[in-house]
Amino acid sequence: MLETATLGGGCFWCTEAIFKRLKGVESVVSGYAGGEKENPTYQEVSSGKTGYIESIQIKFDPSTISYEHILDIFWATHDPTSKDKQGADVGSQYRSVIFYHNEEQRKKAQESMEKIQGAVTQITGFKNFYTAEEYHQNFYDKNKSTNMYCSLVIDPKIKKLLDKFGKDVKEEYKETS
Repeated sequence: MLETATLGGGCFWCTEAIFKRLKGVESVVSGYAGGEKENPTYQEVSSGKTGYIESIQIKFDPSTISYEHILDIFWATHDPTSKDKQGADVGSQYRSVIFYHNEEQRKKAQESMEKIQGAVTQITGFKNFYTAEEYHQNFYDKNKSTNMYCSLVIDPKIKKLLDKFGKDVKEEYKETS
């Protein structure tokens, strides 16, 4: 049975590109989590005034990849010590957050964060998730050869994933950067 993890770690283009490459991950959807307004748009979330965070929702098979290992990869592929920013992406919509779906996830998230020196990551109960506009889905894979953000920001994160967690990467993604 698949489980769900919902994470925010900066731009969802980056986090989606990382997690979709992992064995045991069945799907990754870019979207918005944590705010109040129904069906927010990218323009609204980008204002930083909605309370939403650019997030991803991961469906994964826990018999192949554990929630704890997803968290290990989460910590290693973004800066959990930076408040409301990741690199040049600045604003509350880029903050580091783990939305737990049950008490077990909350405990595991809290335990894993205790190992991260200086983490400012928010751990909060899941309340909503709205899928981002279609052009945001699979953005990296659709645009990596033509979009400067992909080559400057996402490529180094993919390289880090391959270097540090290469054994966990699906075969079809092992040769890409």
